[in-house]
Order: sequence, then structure tokens, then C-alpha cells
Amino acid sequence: MSQSLSGWGRYPVLDCELSQPRDEAALRAALVQGPVIARGNGRAYGDSALQPAGTIDMRAMNQLHDFDPATGQVVTEAGVLLGDIITAFLPRGWFPAVTPGTKLVTIGGCIASDVHGKNHRHAGGFSNHLDWIELMGADGQVIRADANSNPDLFRWTPGAMGLTGVILRAGFRLQKVTSGWIQQDTIACANLGEAMAVLEDTDAAYSVAWFDCLGRGAALGRSLVMLGEHAARDDLPSDKRHRPFHVPPRRRRRVPMDAPAAALNRFTLRAFNRLYHWNGRRHAGRALVDWDSYFYPLDAILDWNRIYGRAGFAQFQCVIPLQSARDGLHDLLGAISESGQGSFLAVLKRLGPQDSPFAFPMEGYTLALDFPVNDRTLALLRELDAITVDHGGRFYLTKDSRLSAETLRHADRRVAEFAEIRNKYGLTGAFASAQSERLNL
Repeated sequence: MSQSLSGWGRYPVLDCELSQPRDEAALRAALVQGPVIARGNGRAYGDSALQPAGTIDMRAMNQLHDFDPATGQVVTEAGVLLGDIITAFLPRGWFPAVTPGTKLVTIGGCIASDVHGKNHRHAGGFSNHLDWIELMGADGQVIRADANSNPDLFRWTPGAMGLTGVILRAGFRLQKVTSGWIQQDTIACANLGEAMAVLEDTDAAYSVAWFDCLGRGAALGRSLVMLGEHAARDDLPSDKRHRPFHVPPRRRRRVPMDAPAAALNRFTLRAFNRLYHWNGRRHAGRALVDWDSYFYPLDAILDWNRIYGRAGFAQFQCVIPLQSARDGLHDLLGAISESGQGSFLAVLKRLGPQDSPFAFPMEGYTLALDFPVNDRTLALLRELDAITVDHGGRFYLTKDSRLSAETLRHADRRVAEFAEIRNKYGLTGAFASAQSERLNL
């Protein structure tokens, strides 16, 4: 069945032959058409889960198989949503050890992207809590991989964007929590230096900064840093202590139509950023926030990707190593401010070290921004690419929709070894996405 598909950024849009297997036999049959790529819930931003010749929708393979309350290990099929895991296990006092900024992602997608969250400095990426995976290879055989059996596939699959085979099942560990609430401290920072100082000095489990990417001079990088800890039962008001995991459902809103392109300009963006920072300063301090609002604020706005207009948007996300982060971030924010092409969603996080062959994180700072797709912003993004490479940074493939193969190789020396692993296991011709073809992976 041919269908027009895109990632969450709605750019690019490609006509893809789509299949939705419900069991291993149907999946094995879908591999014959090759090359193919697996697709989860479509939350990767660009073309990493698109393949015109064969895109495999894994959402029908969504069974939750087992849970060990002694270790917190859960066993699921790849199509299970992270939100389903929370629904099933938070009432029992368990929560994902690592979560991205949306719960509407599949477990297969979490592994393929090796997602990271606001607690990366302390908890690492998703792969740090992964015990084993099962993949279907190019020959249709199911391979189990862990640290001792097929260790190459186990280590290289997280972050490989589905290019090491189709992830079928996985065993991974949740963390024990004491409530469904977060103690959040919001700190208003006048500039980038203040924000980095807070992020460096904090011992909070979770930390993230929203910043005004259009600030200039002394206000360059003015920010709201949000720190968080899982609240203990005794931290809750008396009316919540008897049901510490119960959180009232949030009201959802929907973006009803594509925003006009003219609505996003330097004046509206500057006004939004100033208002957001001003409002954050007014409400700075400690607050008790429910888990859904803290970790997934945008999940309450259905179809929020339509605010960037019909042409879609591109997200830029890089990580700059710790030793050059201050200069690199200053240059990136300076270029964005000068261009006047700001972002509603500008996020800064401090990452910790990670021993993973092809995952995105390294110890340093990651910067993420969204831009509507047009010729001017694509030119700006190429400028940001060059600044990132100059400061020793690299790029998050889960968010990429327009990076060049040359830039990727300048930024990431691991690409050549990844290609060798793909060739070793006969994966190169069988598994390919529009992204991997663009980047010559």
C-alpha cells in the first residue's frame, strides 16, 4: 500500500510502500521487498523512518510480555508506546529510567534513537538500562543480542536508527519512584553564562533550560532553568498522600490548522520569547508538578507540529563537548540572534559521559531548536552545522532531516566503523532509510 509519510517535522514528505505486520511471519515476508526500514509512531522528526521501497509500521506488534518487580525489568514488543508503560507501571511505583520529551514514542524507537532525557548526566541514555534485544536480520532470522551474545549488535543498535535490523522485543529496566509528582525549582537566568553555571552546579536528578534564542548582548541566552526531583509521599499535600500516584488527566488542546507562514517572523518570535521569560521570572521558585506536565508538556497540544505551517519544520540538535561548550554555544546563539530566525522551542541540557558506540550523547551541552522550513532557515542551519563542527560537536540523527553526508563525516568519526558493522552482518542492502541514503550510511 503506497502512502505519503513524513516524520514529526512534516519535512520531507515521501510516498512509501507501507506494510503493518502483526507477527513475525508477516514481518519476514515484508523484508523480501527490500530495502526496508522499521517505523514506530512517527515521532522521529525527519526521514530516518521513511523508505519509499518499503516502510514497516511496527505499531501492531505491541504486546507487553513480562515484568520482574525484583529488578524492574519489563519485556515488551517494539511497538509498545512509552506512555503505555507508564500507564501500566506508574500505579505500581515504577517509571521509565530515561524518557525523551514525549511519551508517544515506541520502545523500538527509544532503542533505535537511544533516547536521552533531562537526567542524562546521572542516568545516561536509554541503552544504559537495556538488558537485551531481539532483532530480525536480513535473512528473516531472529537474533538475540546482549552484552555477551552478539555483543556487536547489542552495542551498535542503540542510536543506529533501525539500520542494524528490525527490533522485535526488548528487556529494559524501569526505576522505582515514590509518587507521580515532581518537585520543580525554576530559576530565571539573565544570560547563557548564568544558565550554564546553574546546570553545572546542580545535583538535581533532572535539569533542563528553556532559553530566549533571540536575546542579544548581555541578554544572550537568557533562560529559565528547571530542576526536578521525584517527590516523596511526605512532600505531597495531605489530600494527595493517600493516592500518591494518581494524577488528574490534563486537558488536551488541538492545533486545528496549519499556521500561515507569515505568522512566524522575528517580531512574533521576539514577543513570545520575552513574554515567556517574563512570565517564568514571575513564577520562579519551587512548585509541585505532575509527571505528565513536567516530562511531556507538548503532549497536551495535539498536532502542535502544525504551528510551523504547511511546509513543516526542521529541528537542529547538536551536542558540543564540555571543553568547548561555552564558546560553541555563544557562537551558535549569536548566529541565530543575528539572523532573527528564532525558535519557540529552544532547549539546553547538560549531558554526561556515555560509553556507547553510535549514540548521540557525549559529555557536554546539547542545544535543540525548531525552525520553519524555508530557504533562509535552511541556509542558517548550514551555518549552525559549520559552527558545531568547528567546536568538535555532533548531531542527533533522530532530529535530522537535512544534514549532508560530508558534514556528518566531519562531525562523527564513528561513521566508518558503523559501516563496517553493517557490512559484517549483511545489513547494508537490506535495511536503509531515506536518511541513511542521504547520509551514505
